[in-house]
Amino acid sequence: MTQILFILIIVAPIIASLCVIFKQQGRKWWEAIISPWNLWILIKITNKSWWWILLLCIPFIHFFVLMLLFVELSVGFKRNAIWEYFSAAVLPFLYFPYLVFVKKEVYVQPKDLPPFKKSVARDWFDTIIFAVFAAAIVRMFFFENYTIPTSSMEKSMLIGDFVYVSKLAYGPRMPQTPIAFPLVHHTLPFTDRRSYIDAVQLDYRRFFQRRTVQRNDVVVFNFPVGDTVSTVYQSSADYYSLIREFGRDEVWRNRARFGEIIVRPVDKRENFVKRCVAIAGDTLQVINQQIYINGTLENNPRFTQFNYQILPDPRIIPKTRWREIGVSNEDVATLFAHGTVPLTSDMVDKVRQFPNVEDVVIYLEKKIDRRVFPHDERFPWNVDNFGPLYIPQKGQTIEISLENLPLYHRIITTYEDHSLEIKNGQIFIDGQQANTYTFKMDYYWMMGDNRHNSADSRMWGFVPEDHVVGQPKFTWLSLDKDKKWFQGKIRWKRMFRAVR
Repeated sequence: MTQILFILIIVAPIIASLCVIFKQQGRKWWEAIISPWNLWILIKITNKSWWWILLLCIPFIHFFVLMLLFVELSVGFKRNAIWEYFSAAVLPFLYFPYLVFVKKEVYVQPKDLPPFKKSVARDWFDTIIFAVFAAAIVRMFFFENYTIPTSSMEKSMLIGDFVYVSKLAYGPRMPQTPIAFPLVHHTLPFTDRRSYIDAVQLDYRRFFQRRTVQRNDVVVFNFPVGDTVSTVYQSSADYYSLIREFGRDEVWRNRARFGEIIVRPVDKRENFVKRCVAIAGDTLQVINQQIYINGTLENNPRFTQFNYQILPDPRIIPKTRWREIGVSNEDVATLFAHGTVPLTSDMVDKVRQFPNVEDVVIYLEKKIDRRVFPHDERFPWNVDNFGPLYIPQKGQTIEISLENLPLYHRIITTYEDHSLEIKNGQIFIDGQQANTYTFKMDYYWMMGDNRHNSADSRMWGFVPEDHVVGQPKFTWLSLDKDKKWFQGKIRWKRMFRAVR
């Protein structure tokens, strides 16, 4: 039904207008009905090169190319005002019928028109619009720059790193929210207003996908539980953890404390960066901080950090010594206040050489942690001992029961959009009793390299494939937040270093 309405409201008026325009140009009116022949004729009468037809073959890019052709079509009607260009590009189903059937204007090929003289201001405006358009295309499909805001991936990635993220790594993703202000994410600059209109939502699709996410890849993805957001806590705590801590009524009613509760589409959720430790089809288990995949011990990445206790008293070591081995001022303050500090294995060896240090003891969480996924007493897990857990794979069917349902409930209801009810101890999916479930997508398990200081899949669960944005390739700039500009703020040694 939606497709029929789209054809009647959008496509039919444009085709009807092209029938008249083609006839004015000495073509047969019915040529406007035959696709893609009508596009070839449109390219010819707007005096564009033959290779434009190749651009029209590129998925999603073809929308922008078609908009440019419609702008060129408006030029043939001697319509050169900015608002007329906008109408031709965005509202062609209204604009061209108005010109052809209401105004009864005749199309003239641009080559037969006198040159349109632009003012200096107009020339600059057109140049800026083209630059923004080109930058938006590059940002959407090729690469984007990100800043690392937290310490969850230290020392692999540092706070203040500016990284180049390739969207070609896993295939560029079609924007699921196509009507949006260019070059911003979810909020307009200098405001608290959203930058997009979510009335139009496209299905998930990738183009030119050469590979999928692999184990140990560092990945940028949209925050899986970022679908609902408290505007006050959006960067420090997810909505669902707030609900568990304070209760739904308090979070929704207390605007002074929690702000507005808003909903965001997948591609407008916060961007996170973590390391993929398990892929679809794997069985993951964490035993005493060490990761096992399908029963096999995995090697830790080089810069993996765990929290350590320094005995007898870390405060006897000057702060400058801690900074010399790479401990941030923030971590030093935490160490002095709470007695633990995140260290890599290399840093542990250096600390052991400090005078007056008797021992360096790794911290191991032993208590059950209700903050840990799936937030259910039937799974007595914590950040250091977790699983075993099956990572869902597209097309794979598993048995589901009341016992394992907490693990996959969000996948079924939120990520894969099914209704789920429990009646008389039985599970019903889309109204049908079910004891098995077949997954529609691949899922991944993401963890930070700073293992005791990372909010990751251990807290909020699986990352669906449609949330994957791209892969960080290298750091092109790195700024130390603890230093001033002329005191070593730029970390030159990290410039153009590959992300591993």
